[in-house]
Amino acid sequence: MVFMGDRATLLETGRFVQRHARNAADEIIEAAGAVDAAVDTTAETDADSENETEVEARHRRAAERGDLASMSALGALLLRRGDLDGAEPYLRGATAEGDRAAANNLGVLLHQRGYAEEAAGWWRVAAVAGSAPAAHALGRHHRERGDEPAAEYWLRQAAEQGHALGAYALADLLEHRSDVGAERWLRAAAEQGHREAAYRLALALERRATETTRGPHDTGTRLRAPGTGALVPTGAAATAQGAAAVRPVGEPGAESTEAEQWFRQAAARGHRRAALHLGAILEQRGELKEAGRWYLSSAKEGEAKAACALGFLLRDAGDEESAAVWWLRAAQDGDGNAANALGALHAARGEQQTAERWYRAAMDAGDVNGAYNLGLLCAAQDRIPQAEQWYRRAAYAGHREAANALAVLLLQAGDANGAEPWFSKAAEAGSVDAAFNLGILHAGRGDDRTALVWYERAAAAGHTEAALQVGIAALRDGDERTAERHLRCAAGGGSAEAAFRLASVLDARRPDPGPAVLGASREEKTECEEWYERAAQQGHRRAQVRVGMLAAGRGDLAEADRWYREAAEAGSRNGAFNLGLLLAREGSEREAALWWTRAARAGHGRAALRLALLAARRGELTEGRRWCARAVELGPAEVAERAARLSEALHQELTA
Repeated sequence: MVFMGDRATLLETGRFVQRHARNAADEIIEAAGAVDAAVDTTAETDADSENETEVEARHRRAAERGDLASMSALGALLLRRGDLDGAEPYLRGATAEGDRAAANNLGVLLHQRGYAEEAAGWWRVAAVAGSAPAAHALGRHHRERGDEPAAEYWLRQAAEQGHALGAYALADLLEHRSDVGAERWLRAAAEQGHREAAYRLALALERRATETTRGPHDTGTRLRAPGTGALVPTGAAATAQGAAAVRPVGEPGAESTEAEQWFRQAAARGHRRAALHLGAILEQRGELKEAGRWYLSSAKEGEAKAACALGFLLRDAGDEESAAVWWLRAAQDGDGNAANALGALHAARGEQQTAERWYRAAMDAGDVNGAYNLGLLCAAQDRIPQAEQWYRRAAYAGHREAANALAVLLLQAGDANGAEPWFSKAAEAGSVDAAFNLGILHAGRGDDRTALVWYERAAAAGHTEAALQVGIAALRDGDERTAERHLRCAAGGGSAEAAFRLASVLDARRPDPGPAVLGASREEKTECEEWYERAAQQGHRRAQVRVGMLAAGRGDLAEADRWYREAAEAGSRNGAFNLGLLLAREGSEREAALWWTRAARAGHGRAALRLALLAARRGELTEGRRWCARAVELGPAEVAERAARLSEALHQELTA
């Protein structure tokens, strides 16, 4: 097993080119004469005042005179440069004289040449002599060979000496075994500047904070999908989320704050995934400008998810063209979310073929949303067989909304038995729309009890139309308190019908206002009137009529006229009748007759009776009898009775 560190991976000779081997070796080459065995990843300390050629010449002269420190330093310099043949005699010479740094570096050289066991022997010599880099290298050697006890022993030796890479490697080993001690060593490495350790420590702290906030049985954020009121799939192309992981909602705790600090430290050291996470945290907090800076930093380092997230920030800021540039970059790097976003962008522009190409690219990148979005695209073009094919592919891959959409297609094709299992699968996977659609399915079969179970489930997840159905069922059962609670939820979610029914519940509780008093001050609008108005503003005709009636009751005839007229023009026969009454009282009998005629032709018995009375007063007896007959036909009973008496009187007048 090859242990992957931050940059300190021992590369096997023959598998990688020499340049890669040199880069890896730099991390474990020990500086000559270092009493505390610190890792030296830079040039010699005196290189600040001398160039490398001068340093090498000076050490070479001293080495030829037998100077042990220079032999070790020259061997390290040549080893770092990749001159293995030149370095080996100096390192062997210094090692023979007991220089532990040279022993460690000789192990590095031999490992690069493929002599892993001989390298381990020299690392052991150096580690026993107190070399932390050698103990780290030896520990990784043992882990690569599956000897975890020996690996832990030597990595612990390195870590306890303050060796950052050793602490990180030990933490990785312990974390692999789910040992709680891993965090201690991650922290130790992070505090010494190890960026990967800082990133992983931040992830651990964030994960713990999330679990604490959500609780052990919480499965994460729940989908809130808008209800449709009909068996149709909802949702558009799936898009990337800014966050790379689910985060707790609310005020950040100590662990969340500390996690952010470590993400920030790792990001500042160039860790692109840490920059992505930091950007997501800041975006969630609404600090979009700084989030964008970190996304940009991460994206420039090649992090496709950051490029995708940056694209969404830009799109939300109105810069769709720049967003497309970053989505393209991310999609070309294999990010399925970005490919989906490009598909949605081109679909919105009517460029269906390009949209389909990007959705297919998303699917090829392993993003099941690509298949779902292809289904949506085909369905919008009435290519139903192809839509079913893509929905089915996504549904079999576990896409819950695709399963819901597939079920809708099957149901629309008359295959209710085939649709039900897919609705159930989608609902059990958390699709709110599927739960609502199951309610509709069972209600259509007359199974109101089962329908209510599914409506309640969807309503609990915030589905507006489901909450309305639960409210209606509660009203039917006489449970006004439950009805009001669900109707408030549905009305708050934008349902005009729920707002009207809620207003009706509240209206029924109002005391009788009694007769209007001339000159009395107008009453303030009640809550029920406010809900009626909300429904009326959404085009609910019965609510418009009721708002008109309440306005008329307050003496606000202009407001009453406005709402009656709006309802009447939308086809409300009650609105037309009431508008006629209002106009007649104001002396506009001719216009009133026009609205009563519209109402009567739409089936309003009282409007027909009013027209009969008008005709009788004008002496148009035959016309009056015709409207009487219409009123008798339409009812209700009291209207039919009055219309019959009036018709008889008109008949007598005609035959007198």
